[in-house]
Amino acid sequence: MACKKDGVPFGGTLEQEQALKKVIAELKDTKSPLMPIMQQAQEIYGYLPIEVQTMISDEMDIPLEKIYGIATFYSMFALQPKGKYQISVCLGTACYVKGSGTIFSKLEELLGITNGECTPDGRFSLDSCRCVGACGLAPVMMINDEVYGRLVPEDIPGILAKYK
Repeated sequence: MACKKDGVPFGGTLEQEQALKKVIAELKDTKSPLMPIMQQAQEIYGYLPIEVQTMISDEMDIPLEKIYGIATFYSMFALQPKGKYQISVCLGTACYVKGSGTIFSKLEELLGITNGECTPDGRFSLDSCRCVGACGLAPVMMINDEVYGRLVPEDIPGILAKYK
């Protein structure tokens, strides 16, 4: 799946919409259903674009502003699609003082994207984070669940090549 860019229409399928409506029907009358519905919606679509938030709003008769507020408040929700390979660079104190800012800049340069974005082919997404719990390996980045530590900018092209 390619990542959404400005001007590209939402690419949800009828099957995804039916799955979301089924989840809403099952959870609608439970106590505090909105968060579980939003979590399930993100599992179905991979993220929560405005079109999905609008479907939830319409089906639940909840103002879109409330849903958007929750989606933007909680870091577990993504408003943009993620790539097949999700790159997360630690910009916490230990990593930052050891050069993670230059690692992040090298990734931006090589991938042509910035924080929170996804490459047009849907292969890579890039995010910063505050700590991955591997301070002894600083600077650190993760690609999906694989940790790369003690990085220098020159390491990045070879690491990315493993995922192309």
